[in-house]
Amino acid sequence: MIGKVSLLFVCGFWVLMMSSATATLVVRGAETASFIEERKNGAQHRNAYATMMYMGTPRDYEFYVATRVMLRSLSRLGVEADLVVIASLDVPLRWVRTLEQEDGAKVVRVKNLNNPYCLNPNWRFKLTLNKLYAWSLVDYDRVVMLDADNLFLQKTDELFQCGQFCAVFINPCIFHTGLFVLQPSKKVFNDMIHQIEIGRENQDGADQGFIGGHFPDLLDQPMFHPPLNGSKLQGNYRLPLGYQMDASYYYLKLHWSVPCGPNSVITFPGAPWLKPWYWWSWPVLPLGIQWHEQRRLTVGYGAEMTAVLIQAIFYLGLIVMTRLARPNLTKLCYRHDDSKSIFLLRTGLKLIAIWSILAAYTVPFFIIPRTVHPLVGWSLYLLGSFALSCITVNTFLLPMLPVLVPWIGILGALLVMAYPWYNDGVVRAMAVFGYAFCASPALWVALVKIKSSLHVSLEREGFLPKLSESTAPAGSNKLY
Repeated sequence: MIGKVSLLFVCGFWVLMMSSATATLVVRGAETASFIEERKNGAQHRNAYATMMYMGTPRDYEFYVATRVMLRSLSRLGVEADLVVIASLDVPLRWVRTLEQEDGAKVVRVKNLNNPYCLNPNWRFKLTLNKLYAWSLVDYDRVVMLDADNLFLQKTDELFQCGQFCAVFINPCIFHTGLFVLQPSKKVFNDMIHQIEIGRENQDGADQGFIGGHFPDLLDQPMFHPPLNGSKLQGNYRLPLGYQMDASYYYLKLHWSVPCGPNSVITFPGAPWLKPWYWWSWPVLPLGIQWHEQRRLTVGYGAEMTAVLIQAIFYLGLIVMTRLARPNLTKLCYRHDDSKSIFLLRTGLKLIAIWSILAAYTVPFFIIPRTVHPLVGWSLYLLGSFALSCITVNTFLLPMLPVLVPWIGILGALLVMAYPWYNDGVVRAMAVFGYAFCASPALWVALVKIKSSLHVSLEREGFLPKLSESTAPAGSNKLY
């Protein structure tokens, strides 16, 4: 009974999510085509929003998707500036063509800057000094340099009125280089390259430490307030916190409370595996759904849907086959054999059964496309873990409910985290911890039940026939 109920729930949830995703793709295409076409045919502006793209990390594709979403969201806001991507020479040409032809960006190909501060060749900040190329964009009066993990809530063209260098202090003493305003200058760019060559001190070995060392007195500069007449300021300024609202500020209160400056841009500077574009980041971190809403309205999810559909069909096929191939338990036999070889074989099979259950809950997580919508990602994960659990249940003759206790627990945890009416982040955290505390005994009881069922199942002759013996041994007990 529990198997049928679970199957109906998963299939219904999946069909609902897939139909919703398909409908939003159609709507998204109609909404975004016009303003992308206008940007591609438009004349060059005096100012630019710029970001960088390079290769060499395990997350290159994810940052490519994030860059596209950010560029499309800026176009959708109607910014009066060019969109520029500073791309290293090893960025695939198909990505470059997509950025230019579909996203309306101007791609500037550059050679990777050597990072003498990087001792580990696999370090994820190895090529972030490419950000210095922003100072070489001398065709523009002002450039707003951006990281890909920025989420724009409203138009920020007033930033082009700022001075030669402006940035936000997320940390009380260190400004953040995820968004800053600069006046391009070949002189400044050449000076920075010279400082790299002579090995000037860099606190963190990345762009953050290098640029921070180049503008050490920014904390003492006045706060930026855009002139009402639209004129450009001269000098360096601190930007209000509203231009770089750290997502961690949100999680404490579960709403924004940034008093200084307009609440214009959200940034996600936390752990790299919890960036908002990963499907598992929501509902673990609630703001992830806002980023995916931006993607739904702009780029969409067409690139991942083929892989999602293939996996969904595969999992549904597994469920059907395991139900049809379920062993006939009335024909199984008990027998008792205490030989050492049979004991070792049974022990090995118990380990295989336990590892099979663990694999059922881990394998689907790693093969789902990382940047799908969270609702699609989690529903595909639940479908996959249910399908693989069915194989373990039917192979080792286990009861369905104990094996699915972790599945039910994960679903419950998602519902607890996604509950939208918490007063603040502290209450939400306590609710999650309380749920985990209450669920722990159920997991332990399920584990004990699984071990007990395995012990019984492995003694059945129908599951573990006696080697080199074609007839049932004496004393076997038929179950009818």
